[in-house]
Formats: sequence, structure tokens, C-alpha cells
Amino acid sequence: MQVEILTPSSRTRFLWTGVVLAFSLALGQAPAAAQPRDLPDFAELVERVGPAVVNIRTAEKVKAAEGQGEMNEQMQEFFRRFGIPVPNPRRGAPRGGSTPEDDAPTRRGVGSGFILSADGYVMTNAHVVQGADEVIVTLTDKRELKAKIVGADARSDVAVVKVDASALPFVKVGDSNRARVGEWVMAIGSPFGLENTVTAGIISAKQRDTGDLLPLIQTDVAINPGNSGGPLVNMRGEVIGINSQIYSQNGGYMGISFAIPIDEAMRVADQLRNGGRVVRGFLGVLPDDMTKEIAESIGLGKTLGAVVRNVTAGSPAEKAGIEGGDVITKVDGKPVEKALDLRRMIAAVKPGNKATLTVFRRGSFKDIVVTVGEAEKPKGSDVDADKGKDAAPANASLALGLKVAELTDAQRKELKLKAGVRVEAASGAAARAGLREGDLILSVDNVEVSTVKAFQAQIAKADKAKVINLVVRRDDVVSFVLLKPGR
Repeated sequence: MQVEILTPSSRTRFLWTGVVLAFSLALGQAPAAAQPRDLPDFAELVERVGPAVVNIRTAEKVKAAEGQGEMNEQMQEFFRRFGIPVPNPRRGAPRGGSTPEDDAPTRRGVGSGFILSADGYVMTNAHVVQGADEVIVTLTDKRELKAKIVGADARSDVAVVKVDASALPFVKVGDSNRARVGEWVMAIGSPFGLENTVTAGIISAKQRDTGDLLPLIQTDVAINPGNSGGPLVNMRGEVIGINSQIYSQNGGYMGISFAIPIDEAMRVADQLRNGGRVVRGFLGVLPDDMTKEIAESIGLGKTLGAVVRNVTAGSPAEKAGIEGGDVITKVDGKPVEKALDLRRMIAAVKPGNKATLTVFRRGSFKDIVVTVGEAEKPKGSDVDADKGKDAAPANASLALGLKVAELTDAQRKELKLKAGVRVEAASGAAARAGLREGDLILSVDNVEVSTVKAFQAQIAKADKAKVINLVVRRDDVVSFVLLKPGR
């Protein structure tokens, strides 16, 4: 316990402090530290932005045979997205004059959107309108207008629809890059079909990586099914995002919601309005994240960059000279922290344009200029690797449990390799590292090996007290393998 002894001078200070506090209270004044800050008033923002927010209803004919089997898929969508289509199967015998199409079950959905321009362009989520046979947009003045889907992009979850109207109220688009964590934001939408519902909260995080093509804005704004496609608005009345996803363990709001940054969404929307589809850049590599252990082993130092595990034959990457085992650390001078960064950056490059890649290869950096191609369609990765090819077996050194053999000229040509030896057998440290018969060892400690002699020499020079890094190709995939001698 800490005890303070009051000296005459300290007593005087204490008494004066008490007098000042009592005098302030007598005048009805609270101490400065106790002054509350005004809470934000969203009423003016709602009046300004609200008229440009719309309700979107969709209808989609489904095959009668789908029946109840559709429910599991719909429940999964419920957990992951909003604007949930509700199956509405009709039962009973067909009525007179009806057709099989008339009696087909109809899947209905509800979502939100906001008007981009006075001539009727409306932005929403792709999953709100995807597959819809009919889209109805309801304005705040209760007008219901049929809408045409201009384009929808599943990878970014952005869609644009068009209604035949003019002189419509429209939103002001802001700059999501200027948004700050902790600032107040507001959402307007139609949760559960309740039109023009307003909720508010703060930005919880930016650049949240959820595995999607775009990094998302995380908020604690209450978002529920039907809010999908509605705007996220800052205190200046500017739209900075499209409410798109929630984190949920029960299908309902749990305090975490995500919005697509409006900067990225507008890039997609502009392409949809101009051509009906989104064109993305294609490199032709399978990237992987760098680990701290590998970064230290190869001399990279910092844990950053995308490790190239595969290069697609005939791709822009192969034509530019990108190799398996390369670590791409920058695109046009912008740092690549992880594999997803590389995908996003390349996707943003217009096909046909050149991009400069900074590559770490065998202990040094080099710049490689690549002419970016066009991605044909959304895929899980930037690679369309050939499957089913068995790499020709190889031999290795006995020092680490490896028996290797050289590749013939015919094998090099077939495998499109300039260097490498084949693993014929692996035991001991090599087996523990995951090496096996058929693997191709391309380099040892950042030094390319073309022959068994070169491989043996490099192994002999390696410090057996440290981890030895190998660049290994298995089938069409290249990865780093760390050998730990004597462990």
C-alpha cells in the first residue's frame, strides 16, 4: 500500500484543489475531463442518402425436380451471404390453361441497392441478382420498376442493373482509401424485406482478407439478410462500400459485417457498364505464401512475397522468364506481402499492358517485365496447370539419404527444364523433409544444379549445422523443401 504524507505545502495544494472543484460545481460546471462528447446525429444523412437507396426483389424459375434438395444449398448461402432466395414450390394439380413453366417452383430473393446515376444505373451485389429471371427495383417513393441486369461479376460480388427512368436521386461516391478505423458509418437497406432500415456503427478494420479477390472493410454495423447490396455511408454522406457479407455461426448478425470498398466496386461497375463483363489480368503462376523459415533459409530476410510454385506452359509468366521457386516481391514497385496480393495486383492490370515484377531468385533480386494476358474466367488460382503428368524419376546424393540421377536432354526438353536432377530414392533426413522418388531438385541453397556432380558439390559445401533449402518440382508444382541434417 502506498501512503502519501501531507506536508504543509501539499495540504495547501489539496485545499485549493477542493475549493476550485466546489466552486465549479456551485456554478453548475463539470470538470473539463468529464465533459461528454456529442454522439453523431444520422438524421440528416438519412434524409440526404435515403432516397437513392432501393429495395431489390428477384424471382427465378427452378426445376420442379430440384424440390427440397435445394434447401441445403440455400441454407449454406444464408450463412455466408444475404439476399437469401426462399424456395416457394407450388403443389397440387396443374390448373386449366397453365403450362409446365407456369407451375414451376419459383425461388424468390430480396436485397438492396443504390442508384449511381440519374438515368437509372443501380449498384448491388452479384449474389442478389445472380440467376434471376426477373428483377424488380422499388424506389423510396414506392414506384416499382422492372430492371435489366447490365452485368454481374461473381469474383468481386458486384452487379449493375438498369431501370428505365430519369431524374432519379443518386448517391455521392466517396474514397474508401480515406476511411479510418474507428470512424462512424451508416448502412441503409432492406433486412428481411423491411425497406429503408437504417443501422449504424464504426469501422472495425480495413483491408480485411477473407480470401476473396478484394480486401474488405469490416464494421460492427448491424447487417442481416436483405441488406446485401446496400450502401455503407460515412459521416459526409458519401458511399464508401457495399454491404456484402457477415460472419455468423447461426445465420444472423453477430457484430461482424463486411463491405466491398467502393473504389474497387466502381472499377468493376465501370467495366460492367461499358462491356457487360469484367476483364482481368492473367499471369499464369500458382503463388504461395512465404514462411519465416524459408525466407531466412534462402536469404530473403523479411517474410514477404509470393513464392511461384508453378508456371503455366505458354503463359505470360513463362514467356517473360518467370521460374518455379522465384519469389515475387513487387509489382510495378508496389510490395507483395502474400500470394493473394499478387493475384489482386495482376488482376487489376489491363490485359496487354506491361508490368514489372521484382523477383528474388537464388540469392539476388532482379526485375522482369511481363506482358499481362487476359484471364478467361474466374478460377481458384492464376494457374491452369496440366494434371496427371508423372515427372520422370531422378537420383540424388547419399549424404542426406538422397540418391539422384541426371536428366537426359530428351527429358529436359519434355519437362521444359534448364537444370535439375531426379530423385531415385529418399531416406533419413530427405524422407523426413518429404522428398520422394520422382521429385526434381532444381537448386540447392539458391544455386541452380544441372548435374549430379554439381548437386554433390553444392551439398558438400552446405553448412550441415544449418537448414539446407532445396527448390523441388513435383509433377507441375514447384515448392521449397528444407532439409535438416542430423535431425
